[in-house]
Parts: sequence; structure tokens; C-alpha cells
Amino acid sequence: MFMPAKTKFRRARKGRIHGMAKGNVNIAFGSFGLQALQPERISGRQIESARRAMTRHIKRQGKVWIRIFPHTPVSKRALGVRMGGGKGPVDRWVAKVKPGCIMFEIDGVPEKLAREALELAAYKLPIRTKFVKRLLNE
Repeated sequence: MFMPAKTKFRRARKGRIHGMAKGNVNIAFGSFGLQALQPERISGRQIESARRAMTRHIKRQGKVWIRIFPHTPVSKRALGVRMGGGKGPVDRWVAKVKPGCIMFEIDGVPEKLAREALELAAYKLPIRTKFVKRLLNE
């Protein structure tokens, strides 16, 4: 499962995901990509599930890039614990995704196959997404 090897702080505050993505908005490596249309926290398990769906559909030909990584810890207290006693332990790791962010890229496969694979990956994610192609002048 995706998680950072080391972090500066054990736990983080929730925060809010405001505005559009500033970086990671153009296709950099592949020819086709999956772009987020909504702000959301995407867990490491969801990213891995989407990656598996894509690689299995393209039958491990071509190449897949994952452009997001779950850096943010999400803590959770056990069920039925009374108030107080501090913040709970880390439950999972999430990537904060803003609208416009390219999450996955594919290259080395035909457009039809790439579109189907990215559509299967989109089913695994909790947000609305869009299939994008690399522009010729990029």
C-alpha cells in the first residue's frame, strides 16, 4: 500500500481543499491521462485499486504513471471511545486532489484501449474525472 517512508509530523489536521490545482495540470509523461474534476481526498488503497484495473486491462503493455501520492495522514479514534484522550492513531494515508490535477497517465497503447483502461480506473475513484489527450505542441 502507498504511504510515505518518513514524515516530519505523525498526525496532520484535516484542512480544506480550496480552488483549482496549480501544478500537475498538464500531461508530462504519457499520451493520455485521467484528470480530476472535483476536490477530494483519495486514499492509497483507491489509487492502488485504480492502478491494478488499468494495468490488467492493457495487459501490461505500454506504461502507466501515477502522478499523485498519499502524503497526508488521516487519524481515527476507535468506536465507542469517550471524548478527550488526544488524537487517535493514523488510520490511512490520503492524497489531496484538486480539480484539474492529472492523476494517471498512459502511453504505448492505442487511444481506444487507453480510454477504456482509464474509464475502469475512474470507476474505482470517488470523484468525477475526465479523459484527456496530450496536445501536439506540449
